[in-house]
Amino acid sequence: MNDFFLALVYGVVQGITEFLPVSSSGHLALIPYFTGRTDPGVFFDLAMHVGTALAVMVAFRKKLALLISQSFKIYDHQKSPFARNFWIATGSTIVLAFVFKDFASSFGRNPHVIAFNLIVFGALMWACDRFGKSGTNLEREANFYKAFLIGLTQAIAVFPGVSRSGITLSSSRIMGLSRVDAGSFSFLLSLPIIIGGFAYKCLEIISSDSHLVFDLQAALIGMGTAFIVGLITIKFFMSLLGRFGLGVYFWYRLILAIIVLNFKNMG
Repeated sequence: MNDFFLALVYGVVQGITEFLPVSSSGHLALIPYFTGRTDPGVFFDLAMHVGTALAVMVAFRKKLALLISQSFKIYDHQKSPFARNFWIATGSTIVLAFVFKDFASSFGRNPHVIAFNLIVFGALMWACDRFGKSGTNLEREANFYKAFLIGLTQAIAVFPGVSRSGITLSSSRIMGLSRVDAGSFSFLLSLPIIIGGFAYKCLEIISSDSHLVFDLQAALIGMGTAFIVGLITIKFFMSLLGRFGLGVYFWYRLILAIIVLNFKNMG
């Protein structure tokens, strides 16, 4: 498998799995496991995430414009409920993600850990969606408690296999958001985390003495592919989210976990 084709594979996998609650980081970390290629590392994965972040900006440009507008009025409680909820959630994510990040980088990419997370957090997602109620709208009403908890759960997704969209959809449903509102809030929440994580990793590499082996052309190919596929996936997922539950994704996660756990015995 040449580098060009592998970059396309990474981009397609990222573009699909970032917006489905099946863990994009888990899928990216499993590609070397299934192909036998060297893991390109967290930096390459982050580059793929930048592609899907651009897709979110395009797909949710109206909500993003509202968020930016309200962020300049955040001092006014009445005029900025959406921005207040968004930045409270983002802040709580950042704090907890820093606590977990080193452990997740060294331990979380193990295939067996990923399989465990796929099953456990997939089952949690099904239960939260099944028993969650609707009635909360974080775009219209400020709710510090609910936004804070949704942000905390997002931080757990630094562990591959958890799924950032999956865990935020789960907590949003428990907090009373409808599936569609949970989906749009979840996708927008990815933006500061992805962009901030990419920028932080760049600064970390620049300030360190370690030599980074990184194929820029392959990253750009994967990023562009992730952007295009991501746009298609967002439209598809959001159209289905209001009509179907999240249970189907649990079954996919369960099947993938079983394949991962038995892959070495299949040869």
